[in-house]
Amino acid sequence: MNADLHCHSVISDGTLTPEALAERAKANGVELWALTDHDEVGGQDRALAAARAQGLPYLTGTEISVTFAHQTVHIVGLGFDPHNSALVAGLRRTRGGRSERAQEMSDGLAKVGIKNAYEGALHYVGNPELISRTHFARHLVETGVCSDTSEVFRKYLTEGKPGYVPHRWARLQEAVQWITEAGGIAVIAHPARYGFTPNEEYALFSEFKAHGGRGVEVITGSHSSQEAVRYAETALEFDLVASRGSDFHSPEESRIDLGTLPLLPGQLTPVWDLLADRIQ
Repeated sequence: MNADLHCHSVISDGTLTPEALAERAKANGVELWALTDHDEVGGQDRALAAARAQGLPYLTGTEISVTFAHQTVHIVGLGFDPHNSALVAGLRRTRGGRSERAQEMSDGLAKVGIKNAYEGALHYVGNPELISRTHFARHLVETGVCSDTSEVFRKYLTEGKPGYVPHRWARLQEAVQWITEAGGIAVIAHPARYGFTPNEEYALFSEFKAHGGRGVEVITGSHSSQEAVRYAETALEFDLVASRGSDFHSPEESRIDLGTLPLLPGQLTPVWDLLADRIQ
């Protein structure tokens, strides 16, 4: 199935509305879609309505930021009740530190001569609670400081650079619990991106499974074909279902468009097999 279960709208750090994403997904042949905005479910009702207008089957989604082994890991939730009070409250707490962090990022950039970056980043933010490094990157490209967002991250927004400020997110156990208690399935997003040692990665998957996590993204926009094979093997090793998503943010910035990924390997159980009764 051409399922795309990972993308972002203007509700977090994407550039398209939920309605435009639904239209793009349908046009690109997507057969099952989920909007997974960062630490937010505020776009879910719009996404569902837009998907229905396109005749596109839909799963609720979000992408929760957690801290594990001193770095940020993302956990995608699929097929949950987006109005579950514990989930909504947990995501609100997770978002809470973003504004303060953004001010500190702006202060760091000011020290190297880039003034008023916070105010500039706000022009790209649909929801001020979800201001992120991506919004700063877009501002620095627009103002000519860098030629593209990759250059911004490389020079200013990664660890050790002037605009980098770490943030302590939710705990892994909390994120998995919020998703599962709201009736959904928790999935480790794009695991190859984290650069963990083999021991750290084994600990991540072991703890995730122990807390009730059920899935892993095998096919995703940032995985090479070799990494897809590796995490297909990991899914089998840990008895996890497999997910698939482009992690699409923007027509101008994203390397992979909605609906254009390879299919999941046939030996894996797709996450949507466990969510058939929650597809809307």
